[in-house]
Amino acid sequence: MSSDTFGEFHSQIHATRLPPLAALRCFEAAARLESFSRAADVLHLTHGAISRAVRLIEDDLGVALFERRSRRVFLTEAGRKLAAAVRDGFGLVENAVREIREVSQMPTLVVSCEPTLLMRWLIPRLPDFQARHPGVSIHLVAGGGPVSLGRGIDLAIRRDDFPWPDGTHAVPLFPERVGPVCREDKALAFFDVAEVGGPLRLRSDAVLLHTQTRPNAWETWAKAANCAVPKQRGQSFEHFYISLQAAIAGIGVAIGPWQLVRDDIANGILSAPVGFVEDDSRYHLLSPSAIGEQGASAALRDWLLAASI
Repeated sequence: MSSDTFGEFHSQIHATRLPPLAALRCFEAAARLESFSRAADVLHLTHGAISRAVRLIEDDLGVALFERRSRRVFLTEAGRKLAAAVRDGFGLVENAVREIREVSQMPTLVVSCEPTLLMRWLIPRLPDFQARHPGVSIHLVAGGGPVSLGRGIDLAIRRDDFPWPDGTHAVPLFPERVGPVCREDKALAFFDVAEVGGPLRLRSDAVLLHTQTRPNAWETWAKAANCAVPKQRGQSFEHFYISLQAAIAGIGVAIGPWQLVRDDIANGILSAPVGFVEDDSRYHLLSPSAIGEQGASAALRDWLLAASI
């Protein structure tokens, strides 16, 4: 025989049962962005994973949370109610976590950075920051495109090639300067002199290296350099950093941003025979609010500005 007290307690547990936290996170992103695909990109999941998470909550609640129309989704009344509650709940948790981190003896900054910039520029310089600020711990996350600041990410380094959410604070770090680069000992095989005393130019038989993550890199450079778009044969790679590695291997000529290839040029591995030009884009340090003059975020900001020169 069960006691009445246990029965009431068990009923309360059952009545307040919540959907899984991971599913709620997926729902919140889809509701905020009004897109399962964009939510998948932000959370680094698949479209199917977002869809299954939302369906799990809908089945649990017995109500539709989205209206699905022609590849777009719109919140229902129930969806709007749940989205507001989840947003407020996550906000309270995030504020508590932020306050706890601020008073900890070893603050940890979670910094999201575009993968190629992370590997070829930030990580090689990070020991200098650690030597200057031994009390600050940096946790690096590779990521590109839109980022949800304050949702596990404190700061982000991004190029301004996509719109930022309202309220995002941006500190300009450095302009993007791009130019054709190749292995140092392959420069004369890929470039020649058009006329005596004149500038170098790409040879017609030079192999151009392309990348799916920056498919218009050569066109962007040609426009900035005020020259014709090269029409030579090419080879394509999936990621930007692979095209740069292919240039280092001597396979061909890639478009290399100055900050990503400066170390290889200084070490005599890569050559930039025609130099670099600004392409009207710029890298920024993004934060959910303005960074003050004290604290871990300010220390990283100031160091990044100095390291970008």
